[in-house]
Amino acid sequence: MNLKKILLIATGGTIASRHTENGLSPQITGKELLSYIPEGKEFCRIDVLQPFSLDSTNVCWQQWLTLAKIIQEHYQQYDGFVICHGTDTMAYTAAALSYLIRNSLKPIAVTGAQRPIDLPDTDARTNLMDSVRFVSDDRAHDVCIVFGGLVIAGTRAKKERTKSYNAFSSINYPPVAVIQDRRIIFYIDDKDSCTGEVCFSDSLGPRVFLYRMIPGSDGTVLDALMDRYDALIIESFGVGGIPDYGDGSFREAIRKWTAAGRMVVMATQVPNEGSDMSVYEVGHAVKNEYNIPESYDMTLEAVITKTMWILGRTRERDRFRELFYTSINHDLLFLPE
Repeated sequence: MNLKKILLIATGGTIASRHTENGLSPQITGKELLSYIPEGKEFCRIDVLQPFSLDSTNVCWQQWLTLAKIIQEHYQQYDGFVICHGTDTMAYTAAALSYLIRNSLKPIAVTGAQRPIDLPDTDARTNLMDSVRFVSDDRAHDVCIVFGGLVIAGTRAKKERTKSYNAFSSINYPPVAVIQDRRIIFYIDDKDSCTGEVCFSDSLGPRVFLYRMIPGSDGTVLDALMDRYDALIIESFGVGGIPDYGDGSFREAIRKWTAAGRMVVMATQVPNEGSDMSVYEVGHAVKNEYNIPESYDMTLEAVITKTMWILGRTRERDRFRELFYTSINHDLLFLPE
């Protein structure tokens, strides 16, 4: 039997935490994590790297670039990769890696747990074992989250529960697979349709601001942000629209941002079914006037990290739109004409 060679990348998170006087803190090493799943040796060989040990609240674009670089440097040596990560920003990391590592025929699974691995009652051992099992499967590829028995495309995951073991859902797209009783049941078995070489990126444009609308918001607040950010994502209501409370402040702010060469993207606060600014006058008019790209069925995590990825490549508006509307790792089903 030819055993798969897997690289486990430990980064901290709840899965690796122990109780301290100040609360849970990452204390358990990657090698210790591996000791909790000895059955993994039956079908793969696992090496361990630990680039950092952080609560995922402290993980951001700098760590995303570090993880992408590690995988690029070790890509030819391993058949698959498992990243142990905290759950709070896991969906952002998985989405970011989906753009930084594109068209990977080798699987990259991001996993973690709601409770530390050294507790008797924990989801950690199951999630870690499921991840190792998944990346050892010949059908697995690309970036995904493996958690709670689900395999979710890296651009489609959202953490929807803070404590329950089924913390993540797949938004606007079916799970890639489910794992039950050591069996992997694929719903999306599309590896044979993937062609071309893996493509790595080594830069992001992190100066992205997310503005969440509330009723009665004042659009002039956006003026103060323009000099500090290269892109503005507006998280609006419903299918997407710009309110006008009589002063036109939001439309004027968008005019200023676009005139200054900044990117403005429209998203929605509603997790499921996506945006469509053409439905109502409050969205249609603004979209036509300023040619604003919108999220459609993408998750907010994907919109944010994809915007950062594009800004790391270009600041040209037409090229931004072209890349934004290019479907990557199942992030976008609706493609505008």
